[in-house]
Amino acid sequence: MFELDVAYLESEYAHKSPQEILKLALDKFDNIAISFSGAEDVVLVDMASKIKPDVKVFSLDTGRLHSETYQLLEKVRQHYGIALEVILPDADAVEALVKQKGLFSFYQDGHKECCGIRKVAPLRRQLAKLDAWITGQRKDQSPSTRANIPVVQVDQAFSTQERTLIKFNPLANWSSEQVWKYIRTNDVPYNQLHAKGFVSIGCEPCTRPTLPNQHEREGRWWWEGQKEKECGLHNTTEQGMTKKEHQTVRV
Repeated sequence: MFELDVAYLESEYAHKSPQEILKLALDKFDNIAISFSGAEDVVLVDMASKIKPDVKVFSLDTGRLHSETYQLLEKVRQHYGIALEVILPDADAVEALVKQKGLFSFYQDGHKECCGIRKVAPLRRQLAKLDAWITGQRKDQSPSTRANIPVVQVDQAFSTQERTLIKFNPLANWSSEQVWKYIRTNDVPYNQLHAKGFVSIGCEPCTRPTLPNQHEREGRWWWEGQKEKECGLHNTTEQGMTKKEHQTVRV
């Protein structure tokens, strides 16, 4: 256990490169993993594998992903030679939801309940085994919910009274253009759905291609309002916390 001044690190690394932020994360923590699902996350895997080849990577399999997404998981596993850990939801919880409400209840009830079972609960279970995690969040992904993402933070959503979880967002200041420039330059594997007009990719029933000039999040949960376009993996209420609210923590 050691003390970590999160406020200082956030200030010191706020404008550093993703590679520098990743090196900080991987140097500070042994028990840390990258959460992998989209284009940004593969960029992080590519960067991190050049710093620490045996970096831990996990992905949430909701059971409702596109076939192209499952193919990408295997491409990433083989391309980087990593032991990609796939996390599944609790089968009994999924079965109970489907038995009670059917397969598409989220179109009427909103996506929070389904995401809670298929995404948030499995993630909570996984993060309970880690001291820190790395995500591919960007500020411009969702101006209404992610505009103030710090590059390093205490994860208020998944920390407990017994343990503090640290969260790194190395691509917070990058744009989609920078992500795709890196992908092309470094021959990084990507989801083939991107070539079909999909920008932000989630579960198959909740994702569709975006039209010209639409924001990327408009392809997710399109039947709901802009401020609801989060699945619960990232606690947006913590993103705007002031520096003094981030105390030195023991991790």
